[in-house]
Amino acid sequence: MRPFSGALRDVPVPRIVDAISDAAERWSDADFPPRVRATDAIVRRMGYSVPVVEYALDRLFTPIAATALRAVIEAELGSLAALDRFVDFEGKSPRRALPVGRVAVVASRSTIGVALVPAIFALCAKCDVVVKDREDGAIGAFFATLHEEHAAFATAALAESWRGDETGDRLADFACVVAFGATGTLREIRARCDADARFVGFGTRASVGYLDARTIADARALDAALDGAARDIVLYDTEGCLSLHAIFIEAASDDAARVTERLTPALQRAAVEFPLGERAPEAAARFAAARDAASFRAASGHGDVYADTDHGFAVISATLDEPPPFAPRTTAIVPVRDPGEALAYLRRHSLELEAFAVAEPNDALTELAIASGASRIASFGRLQAPPLGADHGGRPRMADFIRWIDREM
Repeated sequence: MRPFSGALRDVPVPRIVDAISDAAERWSDADFPPRVRATDAIVRRMGYSVPVVEYALDRLFTPIAATALRAVIEAELGSLAALDRFVDFEGKSPRRALPVGRVAVVASRSTIGVALVPAIFALCAKCDVVVKDREDGAIGAFFATLHEEHAAFATAALAESWRGDETGDRLADFACVVAFGATGTLREIRARCDADARFVGFGTRASVGYLDARTIADARALDAALDGAARDIVLYDTEGCLSLHAIFIEAASDDAARVTERLTPALQRAAVEFPLGERAPEAAARFAAARDAASFRAASGHGDVYADTDHGFAVISATLDEPPPFAPRTTAIVPVRDPGEALAYLRRHSLELEAFAVAEPNDALTELAIASGASRIASFGRLQAPPLGADHGGRPRMADFIRWIDREM
């Protein structure tokens, strides 16, 4: 295993936090030249429209403030100072959090900047970090700004471009590997890691929402929820783990159709705010296949489909026997009698969830979200805007990047 440089060893953690925050503040400016270049590169690579990419970068960098970073670290470790020295904790010997060593973060293709958050927390733990970046080089460009904030980051924070098949045995050089991707991809990446390395895998997940009968009966509450749901569907072409892939409607089929009709104009408004980009041929084919299959079922008297080819979205009514379509800007409306029926649907189709959207939380929906395996319960419209300290995949932000040492004398 390649030696750990410890470039950040003598840099106080408050200074590391401030440097990351200052770099993120510069990147929060849409006119910051490196961000302008990154925006253009991401648009070319992913085919999203500029407003979508700008929104993604705002959501990525704006929350990375010094106060938020400190709050997350202190909540998880109990003390920011423990990353610099031994600290007394009630009921324990003095202890210190040390860096685990070299950390690799393997980015995914479809989520903008997904590697950045684990990378910055690994840096706060004083690890050396290498991000296996995508062709747009956005993380590498941010790291260049970070190098300007403190010279130690020039060694501690590095990024290298890769296409997914170029890592070879190089992952064996790392004490911890964080990876994003499909199950097969994660399995291949894990096989390349050292036997003693910590492996943190974030696989493909979905997000769903639930509109209960009380919300449906309140026109104002329903419209607010549907406006939020439309944003969660349109953003990132429903390709991310925080995209709204299905909405359970606690209503009879006729009432569910009424809700679907009210969702369509909300989607049109969201599509104006976040216009369709240049859809890749494969994505266009998946959208057309899902739309056409739903249209065929509707023509046979089974369900409905509302499609808008100008804005590139579709809302498909699904039975309990049909899984979500997982097509671009496409969501399934699933009528259910109660939360128990929704849970049975999720289990029947083996849907692993990242987040669960509701209009107003209540005990029944909270229990449903817990039983579904979701990591977040959020309002409609907030799925795509997780807070900095959100436990992505149900995992902590710092624990994978440190090791504790206790001083018992």
